[in-house]
Amino acid sequence: MNSTMPIGDFSRATHLSVKMLRHYHEVGLLEPVEVDVDSGYRRYAAEQIVKAQIIRRFRDLEMPLDDIQIVLQAPDVETRNRVIANHLTRLESSLARTQETVASLRGLLDRPRDSTVAIDHRHVAAAPAAAITGTVDQADVVAWYRGAMGEVAATLSAQGINPAGSLGGIYDTELFTEGRGRVTIFLPSDPLPQPVGRVSTTVIPPAELATIVHPGSSTEVDRTYGALADYVTRHALAVDGPIREYYLVGPSDTPDESLWQTEIGWPIFQTRPRP
Repeated sequence: MNSTMPIGDFSRATHLSVKMLRHYHEVGLLEPVEVDVDSGYRRYAAEQIVKAQIIRRFRDLEMPLDDIQIVLQAPDVETRNRVIANHLTRLESSLARTQETVASLRGLLDRPRDSTVAIDHRHVAAAPAAAITGTVDQADVVAWYRGAMGEVAATLSAQGINPAGSLGGIYDTELFTEGRGRVTIFLPSDPLPQPVGRVSTTVIPPAELATIVHPGSSTEVDRTYGALADYVTRHALAVDGPIREYYLVGPSDTPDESLWQTEIGWPIFQTRPRP
């Protein structure tokens, strides 16, 4: 029996909102594998993550839904490529962005699954930390968390306090499912700083996480999220809870985005030894 995941987990894995997934179902572009006849609740197969990511890439290229449907159902490579090429000619004014997204899409089409990704399980202990919390739109989250990172780090530095761990972020499910949600950027600290401006103090709760490290900038981070969600779903480990990210190497360490390392943590309940 194939593993399935609820629409909320599928939304987090693909960075497509629940509203958008429902719309794609209604228009026949991405249909769930199961729909409860009484509640209408949708479930998706892990195998559908790649298809959702392909749709998301095409929508990033502003391709109409009808054209995406043609590409996904194309009887041959020539038909598929012709539709893609015709659309790309309409995007010459934004060539740089187009080239980046097309390269990402080609990787998904040619290499849809990567079974070699390294996924670990680890327990994260509770940690006192300096933090900034806010409700953020998904479109603004990268700029927001980078600003919050700098502010938290500057607060500790100004008070002569060395961090007791890596910068991290906690992302509530609503950020992924509804496009707007609560985000906390934190930096473990001992002792805790005096609160200044947006910076407050808190205790980051413990968690059991399945983790994967994403290399580079956030451009391709949904592929890493997808690989992690696929693994967690297949091994029946997923539990409700916010996603965590730990910025092992980030903008404050080097301006070279290719060297950045972000550990993504999916909350799990481990009932048996790791497969």
